[in-house]
Amino acid sequence: MTSDRVLQVSVSRGVATLTLDSPANRNALSRAMRAELRTALTDALADDAVRVVVLDHTGRVFCSGMDLAEAAGGSSEDQGVREFPELLSLVWSSPKPVVAVVRGPARAGGVGLLAACDVVVAASSATFAFSEVRLGLVPAVISAVVLPRMTTSVAHRLMLTGEVFDAATAAAGGLVDLVAPDDELDAVLAGQLTALAAGAPEALAATKRLLRSRQPELAFEDLLGLSARFFAGEEGQEGIAAFREKRPARWVPAAD
Repeated sequence: MTSDRVLQVSVSRGVATLTLDSPANRNALSRAMRAELRTALTDALADDAVRVVVLDHTGRVFCSGMDLAEAAGGSSEDQGVREFPELLSLVWSSPKPVVAVVRGPARAGGVGLLAACDVVVAASSATFAFSEVRLGLVPAVISAVVLPRMTTSVAHRLMLTGEVFDAATAAAGGLVDLVAPDDELDAVLAGQLTALAAGAPEALAATKRLLRSRQPELAFEDLLGLSARFFAGEEGQEGIAAFREKRPARWVPAAD
């Protein structure tokens, strides 16, 4: 009997591990994934036995962003742009440390998901991209959590070009905290979990509130409108169609 669940949840020795498990769509942020992540995070934060939350993944890809199959031709509500901020806010404001372990590519909304975490540990082979502009979209919602992390000039270039960048560039720009060789990633992750678990729970929560208070508030309202408009707009729908049909979007200059 197969399960329709797209998220694995396990709790061991004070660590709740939420594993994105939808490799068929590259762990995209589908309706199901968003709902299961929200529920699992809420449960982990309410569980006194949980000291640290880890976001991990199965398959080659960490997270490819919003599920474009669901976004094609739908309303802005269908595209999830109005509920994704709730998920980012839940991670961002969690009183318990949240660690992302990135073993493979992260794109668009997937980059936003990891950027909302407190610590990001990435394999040296992992890659990243703000691919939105190449799809006729705007990285509006994720900018709320990405920009406080990243060096402004680096974020500016990478969001405008949409180009793929490696883990070393992500670390230099502030998006990633620690980069490890692929075969040493779990050992580096374990070290971070041990260090975090050594902190007193209330002290950790107060420290996180202090740190977040020094950063801009997550004011999503205007960003939501911008994101929704481009998802439902002509360029966004053309970009999504081109991506699914594996062809250049019509605004891409023809080769000579």
